[in-house]
Order: sequence, then C-alpha cells, then structure tokens
Amino acid sequence: MIELDDDKARLDLALVHSWLASSYWSPGIERALVERAIAGSHCLGAYRDGEQVGFARAITDHATFAWIADVWIDEPVRGQGLGRRMVGWFIDHSQFAGIRRVALTTRDAHGVYAKLGFTPLHAPGNLMERLAPEAAALLKEST
Repeated sequence: MIELDDDKARLDLALVHSWLASSYWSPGIERALVERAIAGSHCLGAYRDGEQVGFARAITDHATFAWIADVWIDEPVRGQGLGRRMVGWFIDHSQFAGIRRVALTTRDAHGVYAKLGFTPLHAPGNLMERLAPEAAALLKEST
C-alpha cells in the first residue's frame, strides 16, 4: 500500500532533487532551487514501506488558484495510477476546496489528468509567460 502525506519533514530532499534534476522540465536543476520551491509550495510525498516513491507540489493561495507541478513517480511504481492519485489528492483536499482554477503542464500525460477533469486551456490566447533566459534555453533544447 502506498501512503500519501503532505508533511514536508518526511520528504527525502536528495531523492526529490535527483528526480527533478533528471526530468525533462527541469534538467540539472540545482538542489538549492528545489529546496526553495518546496519551501514555497504545498508538497505531497508518496511512501511505500516508509520509502518515498513519489512527489508532487502545488503552488497556491489556497483560495482562487493552484498550479500543480513536479509530479514525479519512481520508475518501479509507474503505471499504477499513483500520479493521478496524487493530483486527485490536491483536488479533493479540504484546503483546496473552492479553488476556481487548478492548472498543470504536461508533455505526455494528458490522458492521465483528463480523467480528473483537466482539459486544454479554455482561452489559450489569454495565457502569457515570461521566461528567464536559462528557462527559455532549456525549453528550446527540449522541444
């Protein structure tokens, strides 16, 4: 059985950093930046037999908007619905009740999140972003 827990003290920061540093969305990210992101987010860990096997975080005001980011499932437990379960945890949690917009970005898991009610942007022309030069370079390399 896999337990979900939002106690940041349980997170294995070295493991989370290694996962995110190997991801397509934040390759090579520095540990200090991961720690800063965790400090400013509502985080969720997934644990099997006390060992961390998943991570996700939400950047939110807990009132009107939440951005779910950095959903990572360890390779041995992928394909078992854990990513969807973790994102669902945020949607169903009382601290997220009434939030008008929950967003996320994915390159390859649209079907996973569609089952939770996520759809393409209602008005994609309204979305804008400002990327740091380093982020723009990473995105350019990954496309």
